[in-house]
Amino acid sequence: MGVRGETFAYWYLRRHGYVIVCRNFRAPGVKGEIDLVGFDGPVLAFVEVKTRTSKPDAASLPEDAIAADKRRFVARMTRQFLMERRLSGINWRYDVLAIEARAGKRPIVRLHKGAFADQ
Repeated sequence: MGVRGETFAYWYLRRHGYVIVCRNFRAPGVKGEIDLVGFDGPVLAFVEVKTRTSKPDAASLPEDAIAADKRRFVARMTRQFLMERRLSGINWRYDVLAIEARAGKRPIVRLHKGAFADQ
């Protein structure tokens, strides 16, 4: 589900004007990864993709799965990405792309720009 969701997210963001510069960024010795990194105009967006299959009794949304620990890991990876590429002074933000995949139907997609702040 995760790979399909990230591939869907890649094409969704491209259709909405993002220029993707990196997928699945990892750094040695740092836990976690950043799903997608891309420019939304002049702003560099670090995008976390959350995909869920909908169930009739499901009360939580995919974006609800981004807890404080996950935000900390993404923040560490973001600092590493910016440092490795010497991108100080660039405008950037965290986005969340939530996908609810429903069997036999089009997915429900929500893009949250600036979804959370640096930890």
